[in-house]
Amino acid sequence: MSRRSSNAKSAPKGPPPAPDIYVALLLVSFAALLWGCVLLGLELNHYNWAPPT
Repeated sequence: MSRRSSNAKSAPKGPPPAPDIYVALLLVSFAALLWGCVLLGLELNHYNWAPPT
């Protein structure tokens, strides 16, 4: 059985990882959700919809 060293708890050294395609896809999906909410609100305005108070 190996001994646990104090180096195992330290943060890895080196530059932070660069954003990859998955980060880009996450941003695209978040933008699509926001755009969908905006379009839904614009569509509901045609029916005189107001948020509940």
